[in-house]
Amino acid sequence: MAQAAPVQKDFKDCRNAWAATLEALAGEDERIVAVVNDSIGSSKLGGFAKAYPDRTVNVGIAEQVMVGVGAGLANGGKVPFVSAAACFLTARALEQIKADIAYSGYNVKLVGQSSGIAYGELGATHHSIEDLAWLRQLGQITVIVPADAWETEQAVRWAARHEGPVFIRVSRMPVPDLDISDRSFQPGRAEIVRAGDDITVIACGTTVHLAAAAADMLSDEGISARVLNMATVNPLDEAAVSDAAATGAIVTVEEAHVRGGLGGAVAEWTAANHPVRVSRMGFDGFRQTGSIAHLFGAAGLSPEGIAAEARRTIQTG
Repeated sequence: MAQAAPVQKDFKDCRNAWAATLEALAGEDERIVAVVNDSIGSSKLGGFAKAYPDRTVNVGIAEQVMVGVGAGLANGGKVPFVSAAACFLTARALEQIKADIAYSGYNVKLVGQSSGIAYGELGATHHSIEDLAWLRQLGQITVIVPADAWETEQAVRWAARHEGPVFIRVSRMPVPDLDISDRSFQPGRAEIVRAGDDITVIACGTTVHLAAAAADMLSDEGISARVLNMATVNPLDEAAVSDAAATGAIVTVEEAHVRGGLGGAVAEWTAANHPVRVSRMGFDGFRQTGSIAHLFGAAGLSPEGIAAEARRTIQTG
């Protein structure tokens, strides 16, 4: 198994928030069903399976079947949460997600676990850096990348209420709660993590707290960097991107491929509506086998790396 870097005491595994929330929601709504691919343990659904054995469908290692089962359950009036490692859910079952979920518009909630490069030492076959690009193209699916445990809970609760397909990307890499007061989760709306007007850093998921730390470093140098938590990659908060472009330069940061995901969405919108320099940080192709810390460091995904990219972008913008 992949070994994660040491976890700080105040860091949380968002998978715990997802599983606890789903179990609580199942007690309120008997339509909710969990569908998994022999991943009850890694999806943290042991408590759900024990509490609701008749609403837990384990299809085994058969992701295409799993998505089809989810579509069938939705067609029958259930609210299925289909959970699996993101690399297998999105890659192996992409055709079924396209035809059975997006095209058909079924009320299925896809939950991609251990996303990005969280399975570091297991290598490229277990990394999931293409998923945001793939699913963002299927415009009918709301794509959410929570930044912390609180946002994960809110995303799951919203998905249960929402009528339509949703993809929630959940990492196994523990992250801290964002230091923001008076939070509210609104799909399609970015959240201001740091105010600033010299440059904007737009991040999602596990990189948001790194972007905030980078902004704090830049502030010490007299650079005012705005940080946005763009939890919803589809639909994109176009008004927030427009305001970001007005700062003169944008850096996007994501635990995903630099082409097609959050960076791609921001670059496409600005190119068509408000041309501005956009620097995209993330991964640029298959990553070597290595620890999470090593892979993040190699891609510059650290407060120091993000701050350095912001400086370069301002200078060349």
